[in-house]
Amino acid sequence: MEREAGAQGADDAATGIAGLDDILGGGLKRNRLFLFEGSPGTGKTTAALSFLRAGAAAGEKTLYVTLSETETELRDTAASHGWDLNGIEIFELVPPENLLDEQQQQSLLYSSDLELGETTRMILDAVERAAPSRVVIDSLSEIRLLAQGSLRYRRQVLALKHYFAKHGATVVLLDDLTADVADKTVHSVAHGVVRLEELAPVYGSERRRVRVTKYRGRRFRGGFHDFTIRTGGLEIFPRLVSAEHRTRFERAPLPSDIPGLDDLLGGGVERGSSTLILGPAGTGKSLLSVNFALSAVRRGERSAIFVFDEEVGLLFQRTRAFGLDLEGLTATKNLIVEQVDAAEMSPGEFTARVRDCVTSHNVQTVVVDSLNGYQAAMPEEHYLLLHMHELLQFLNRQGATTFLTVAQHGLVGDMRAPVDVTYLADTVMLLRYFEAMGQVRRAISVVKKRAGAHERTIREYEIGPGGVTLGAPLDQFQGVLRGVPSFVGSPAGLLDAAAE
Repeated sequence: MEREAGAQGADDAATGIAGLDDILGGGLKRNRLFLFEGSPGTGKTTAALSFLRAGAAAGEKTLYVTLSETETELRDTAASHGWDLNGIEIFELVPPENLLDEQQQQSLLYSSDLELGETTRMILDAVERAAPSRVVIDSLSEIRLLAQGSLRYRRQVLALKHYFAKHGATVVLLDDLTADVADKTVHSVAHGVVRLEELAPVYGSERRRVRVTKYRGRRFRGGFHDFTIRTGGLEIFPRLVSAEHRTRFERAPLPSDIPGLDDLLGGGVERGSSTLILGPAGTGKSLLSVNFALSAVRRGERSAIFVFDEEVGLLFQRTRAFGLDLEGLTATKNLIVEQVDAAEMSPGEFTARVRDCVTSHNVQTVVVDSLNGYQAAMPEEHYLLLHMHELLQFLNRQGATTFLTVAQHGLVGDMRAPVDVTYLADTVMLLRYFEAMGQVRRAISVVKKRAGAHERTIREYEIGPGGVTLGAPLDQFQGVLRGVPSFVGSPAGLLDAAAE
């Protein structure tokens, strides 16, 4: 019977990496043979050491058989993560002296015949001495080269598999894919296969991802999952599946605390919905979204703002001019403000950070400023829509209210957004510049709201020392959204005229 993904059973061996255990549906099934494959530098050795450290911490005997690295190199790798390898026996397999002596080389037999047999014997002897319940063999490339043929290589791996099964050991074989990338011999023999990959974008740091390509009798979390290697080991971010997360909550309207804006929104923005604030640069998209976040804090809730395009210190300084003390609120833990470097963070990691804020810190209002910066972290626009769809669905089902900003190209006239996510958002607010009476003015309208009725009018607004101020509907103008409207009334309805 298949187990649901993420549920760990008593017959599972934890890998020591929480995200990988989640992907594997609980961990590695005990007394089975698994393959971790990937090019050099993808984190196989770090993952293998995490697997053995988890076993040692549980009081199990563990063995690391290394054919490609020295014990000193392994210990240096562990030290770089702040680990000691107490409880892990390391067997550094060194060829016998007679195989290194040219005068002792056989002339009638292939030297590989002797080397493969001697290598296998030394591995089995080490296992007999240690009697481990967890074993790592690093790496298969050396065994494949010694076998000098697919048939002989397969038989050797099968022999190892049956031997370890008889001795009750959970085995992880590492393959660096340097001998034959197309060779799938071990794939059919192994109980499960985990593939680690490294991608090099045109700009920014490398991106790593992991995929489980096979796991017999187990429902695992398919697809690619982003991960990173940090001091302390691998951190894997399982792909978010919004359908797995549902909660019950009341979809009540939430006010913005900006006079006139709640009227425009038909009472406010509903809890558990997403709002897209769309407009050219300088129209106040960030300021509006921050106001919604602070309104939630004033209600006694927690908010999180993820800033892609602006330095956090500058954001604190700029909003302070409008009487908004973001920096002071972060000290109370009711407001989380995080700087996101799109060139250094993968979309999976960003999703994990947002998810952690909602599930671990009870954040109920999330601001992403902006999707332009988020898009820079994505390889293609198509993938951005898929990631954003799952993230918004997850937040909506958790009762979190989300605000997204998108900067459009241009200032007036025909403007386009770099990515169209209007169909994903529940509410769309449109900000525009327009020219009237020899001045550049700003206008705001709500062009979409799924949850209920809203004003169909267009209102002028100003940004001043007191924040955002909305005026009456611009019912004496035509063509405001085009940027150059025609005036059909008197100037008394404009904000500066009304103030005189």
